[in-house]
Amino acid sequence: MNVLLFGATGMVGQGVLRACLLDDRVTSVTAVVRGPLETEHPKLRTLVHKDFTDFTDVADQLAAVDACFFCLGVTSAGKREDEYRTITHDYTLAAARALPADPGLTFVYVSGEGTDSTERGRSMWARVKGRTENELLAMPFHAYMFRPGFILASHGEQSRTPAYRRLYPLLSLLYPLLRRVAPRYVTTTENIGLAMLTVTTQAGAGPRILHSPDINQTALRGS
Repeated sequence: MNVLLFGATGMVGQGVLRACLLDDRVTSVTAVVRGPLETEHPKLRTLVHKDFTDFTDVADQLAAVDACFFCLGVTSAGKREDEYRTITHDYTLAAARALPADPGLTFVYVSGEGTDSTERGRSMWARVKGRTENELLAMPFHAYMFRPGFILASHGEQSRTPAYRRLYPLLSLLYPLLRRVAPRYVTTTENIGLAMLTVTTQAGAGPRILHSPDINQTALRGS
């Protein structure tokens, strides 16, 4: 299986990349990035591309893929709606539209718990992610939306957001408690990676929107 990965430098993307490189089913991983990755591996190829609203110039390099894992994301804090929409919606749809017209391809999008599928709620970020999900689900491939809540970094992955990096050590200590009292809202970077690989074998079957418990159960099936 040839995997295309967006967001490989973020916390979730780091975990997904690790899962892909360890999985024998994955023959190659192409990480689309703005700058070189520190990770090196025989199965890993980096594709440096600056304009994430237009992949026309590299479309030929995106042609031979079986799955696309879109983990690129940004916090909405301090951002205008148009700015957040460009990164969250426009980047995602530009990538999806650049993929080959293959109905057997699997596209997994990391959304978030609380996403608004109606696109009419008060929360700006939830509306934007809801619109992104809805448009992906209408496209001619096997689309799965992952809606994690709190994500534990399983193998030292780090967020690129400074505030999150400062907060995560405390939240990680609270993870066992969160898992007991709010299991619907917790998962791990490892489980997200394993679950993504598992849904590629489902040919569009199963729930198309997966919350943390679904992600964790799917990861167990694939481990």
